[in-house]
Amino acid sequence: MNKTKRIIQQTEKYSAKNYHPLEVVISKAQGSWVYDVDGHKYLDMLSSYSALNHGHRHPKIIQALKDQADRLTLTSRAFHNDRMGDFMEKLCTLSGFDQGLPMNSGTEAVETALKAARRWGYEVKGIPAGKAEIIAAENNFAGRSIGVLSMSTGDLATDGFGPFTPGFKTVPFGDAEALEEAITKDTAAVILEPIQGEGGVIVPPEGYLTKAREITKKHNVLLIIDEIQTGFGRTGKLYCYQHEDIRPDIVTVGKALGGGVYPVSAILADKEVMDEFVPGNHGSTFGGNPLAAKVAYTALEVLMEEGLIGRSQELGAYFMEKLKAMNSPLIEDIRGKGLMVGVEIKEEAGTGRDFSEKLMGLGVLVKDTKAQTLRFAPPLNISKEDLDWGIDRIKMVFRG
Repeated sequence: MNKTKRIIQQTEKYSAKNYHPLEVVISKAQGSWVYDVDGHKYLDMLSSYSALNHGHRHPKIIQALKDQADRLTLTSRAFHNDRMGDFMEKLCTLSGFDQGLPMNSGTEAVETALKAARRWGYEVKGIPAGKAEIIAAENNFAGRSIGVLSMSTGDLATDGFGPFTPGFKTVPFGDAEALEEAITKDTAAVILEPIQGEGGVIVPPEGYLTKAREITKKHNVLLIIDEIQTGFGRTGKLYCYQHEDIRPDIVTVGKALGGGVYPVSAILADKEVMDEFVPGNHGSTFGGNPLAAKVAYTALEVLMEEGLIGRSQELGAYFMEKLKAMNSPLIEDIRGKGLMVGVEIKEEAGTGRDFSEKLMGLGVLVKDTKAQTLRFAPPLNISKEDLDWGIDRIKMVFRG
């Protein structure tokens, strides 16, 4: 029995089976490449669902992690630390919002945004106590807590976990008219992903976010944009909503904010919203800890210093052009922005899982999302030569 099979058997024996990973066991990585326990090399074209925008083990980020770990790792929010202020200033200044609130996971960031919106609805808009509504899009994915699942429409994610939290409505993604019809006097917020990543890399019609912003302003409703997967250059802009030149009321960020080495998330908003938080009504022991703050600060530095946003735009256009030029009879659709690309496979050709396994056999790691879609999201600093290497192998499995 090789190492891969032995480790998979051990893992499946002692851990809950809440994932269905490809049968590869990664033991080390650098940049865009990973290596398994049996010595095989793979090109990572998933980037841990966009958490590795900077690639694996970026030297500057790793050094920042090591240096901070030698000084101070955790104080809790009972005390100030000397790293959180620099991090918050950099994140807010770069993003153009008054304040941020640091958390750890993406789910926590979304929960924080929902709490902020509800409290704003009661304290500022004047919604009667216990009546605040939040509208989400069908097919959304924002995490797995009970609160976040309460606005989900995915059967697999929600089955057996109810009853769910009241106060949510869902409308079709991309349908601005349905969104406006769903708004009532008790609507506090609308929450949208600019691209539904887990939902199958679904890109809404052009102008949808602009209309959503106009509608929410007209009805005095907060607009929350979930940039946890799409943020920090993934789609060729700092944030995906900037493709339509709008400004939300609240933005949720995470994944790539941790530089691929540490869980860091946050919400961003102006003081009108953030002032709804007061000592004691929300918090996190690890949120804003000095290790996270130093890593995230450095991740933002690297993003800007190395021009990764522009690189995503340039390489994303090139990647999309090469994929479309295949004219594969096995492909139903190719869509995305920047280096966030979905390839939808015709049902008669096989499943996304089938094709991810074929690509793994050729040294490319990617994962299916929904039954028929492969999500490609390589590191933003992938070299053009490495991207071409990956494209050559993608062509092999889609020749038909």
